[in-house]
Amino acid sequence: MSYPNSTSSLLDDIGDSSTRTDVIVIAGVIAAIAFVLTCLVIVMLRYLYRHKGTYHTNEAKGTEFAENADTALKNDPALQEAVDESKKEYFI
Repeated sequence: MSYPNSTSSLLDDIGDSSTRTDVIVIAGVIAAIAFVLTCLVIVMLRYLYRHKGTYHTNEAKGTEFAENADTALKNDPALQEAVDESKKEYFI
């Protein structure tokens, strides 16, 4: 009563189960990475969609109606106390 293939059969079963486990782990890691990348793309697209065309300037009020830059700054209420006619500097 000898069983010539019993040992090799047992090793084949162990090898198959470890290979299956490796494949399952690798598939899980790939699925997790794909999920994270999909979420990242969704967040980026949402951010770009919400901030599309948003551009705020801090120009003086009324500059589009002024003849030149000095006139615009003279008429700006935020700079009324800051601009003094005698202390103007001109750079050439």
